Amino acid sequence: MTSTALLKREIKCLVFDQYGTVVDMQKGLREAAAPFLQKKGWTGDPNSFVTWWRRTHFENSMIDALCDRGHTPYRQIGHRAVSFVMDRAGIAYTQAEVEWLVAEIERLKPFPDAREALGKLRTRYKLAILSNGDRDMLAAAQPHIDIPFDKVMSVQEAGYFKPHWKTYAKAAELLELDRTSILFVANHAFDCVGAKSYGMRTAFIDRRKRPFGDWPEQPDLIVSDLAELADSLV
Repeated sequence: MTSTALLKREIKCLVFDQYGTVVDMQKGLREAAAPFLQKKGWTGDPNSFVTWWRRTHFENSMIDALCDRGHTPYRQIGHRAVSFVMDRAGIAYTQAEVEWLVAEIERLKPFPDAREALGKLRTRYKLAILSNGDRDMLAAAQPHIDIPFDKVMSVQEAGYFKPHWKTYAKAAELLELDRTSILFVANHAFDCVGAKSYGMRTAFIDRRKRPFGDWPEQPDLIVSDLAELADSLV
């Protein structure tokens, strides 16, 4: 890992993943889905339902990027993923119900430590978001997150989902910064690997206490949450 002294000296901007890093996606979607699933008479674990949903969405977004036939909106892939999981669970549903569930992503709340930690980081660095979400979804989410960012960027600008290298390249271009002066922050190893392989510095938020994996692109910093990140860099 890179020394925090070096990071403090060279980093000018922190770029955060939004879903799962700034906002608590698993908890928020579980709380939204649980009463809906109960009304449907489904007796399974709502947490498992959300995990299936998120994994299916991730898989489908990676297929979309690899096929390289033009970027499919995040919302559309979300509709496909939720429909698949409903079918898998044997739940009868309408398209309106699918759209409602996916729209809950726009109302997710930040992790409890996010506002204070990012406020502390703002005193020293520029802060930005780079998300797989659509532009309008990110705009709709900001009042619920209620944290000021210097720039909120969607991968729509690049035409690929993360971790395609063009997403990080577009972020550096929009920020008008050299890639080495950007610290990309994510709760997902794949996102850190993608940003690091492009040449950004990376911080892995290890909230789930899972190994990062034996990737050549190891993070420059590993912390347990955003509060520890702020304490390390300010």
